[in-house]
Amino acid sequence: MVHKVKAVVVREKNAPVSLETILVPDPGPGEALVDILTCGVCHTDLHYKLGGIGDEFPYLLGHEATGVVSSVGEGVTEVAPGDRVILNWRAVCGQCRACAKGQPQYCFNTANATQKMTLEDGTELSPALGIGAFAEKTLVAAGQCTKVDEDADPAAVGLLGCGVMAGIGAAINTGGVKRGESVAVIGCGGVGIAAIAGAKLAGATTIIAVDIDDNKIEMARSLGATHGVNSRTADPVEAIRELTGGNGADVVIEAVGRPETYKQAFYARDLAGRVVLVGVPTPEMQLELPLLDVFGRGGSLKSSWYGDCLPSRDFPMLVQHYKQGNLDLDAFVSERISIDQVEEAFEKMHEGKVLRSVVEISSVVEIESAATPA
Repeated sequence: MVHKVKAVVVREKNAPVSLETILVPDPGPGEALVDILTCGVCHTDLHYKLGGIGDEFPYLLGHEATGVVSSVGEGVTEVAPGDRVILNWRAVCGQCRACAKGQPQYCFNTANATQKMTLEDGTELSPALGIGAFAEKTLVAAGQCTKVDEDADPAAVGLLGCGVMAGIGAAINTGGVKRGESVAVIGCGGVGIAAIAGAKLAGATTIIAVDIDDNKIEMARSLGATHGVNSRTADPVEAIRELTGGNGADVVIEAVGRPETYKQAFYARDLAGRVVLVGVPTPEMQLELPLLDVFGRGGSLKSSWYGDCLPSRDFPMLVQHYKQGNLDLDAFVSERISIDQVEEAFEKMHEGKVLRSVVEISSVVEIESAATPA
């Protein structure tokens, strides 16, 4: 059987998105069919739209999602119909060299659904990050579903599926922030502010938010920053050192993805401190640093991909922190929109007006079921 549902598609590079009918097959072995409840509008979706990730158009956008498992294919034991899940793009294989070393958060062979979702004319869709969740239903590998409590707001906890997890994980998992340490975060968009929330959750006592926008700095303060620095009017390196006894921060998280801000992060850390790059650079960017400074300052330079998260470990733990009032995920939900407002949400993202617009699909209405086309 194939399911006809509404979904948000971009057909060619930098074209406006369109709400179209797509065909979603029943799950095969190892797959799960998921009724989508919510999906955040993430910068990664915009990168797909602009052709910054690949050229395998048309793309089925959306990936930062919660849903309810509708049905599962043969051999699936991780989830069952009726389970509330957060979708993820790190369905670990359990067999690659990273998994064999006990580091599944670095799995080199993550899984996606084998079957393809298509347009009505049979054109195969490329789902964003192997998910494609701006849709009433989507098909994923069962390992991309992480079961979570049903009594948490899906719009809030769904953000753990990408951007918020990337930021929190950059602080807790990659940066290894410890109680009493100092942390500086350069770039206070959604990921950067999530890193600040993660630093607070880990017990950092000095948390410095750096941005060029005072409004973003104030938002960062509301979610855990103890100090703010506007780098348009102050040298961020000197400001961070001044706020940390002249030494620099124990951990500096760069959430912009530019060479100049990375250099600021490098020189704003204490001796033997850690730098974490979570901002995504473009392919042409180059970084130049004196090798003697890399040697002489010690410490570590790390990149953080998806916050080095292991969904089965991290999602349930962070949902519990949210429910206990330790992690304010609600603050990241700037607005709740319908599935036909994604293009407008991209415009607001460009203008820096929102942390996250979240698409709510309040009731999944299947348009039609029919026999699978030959």
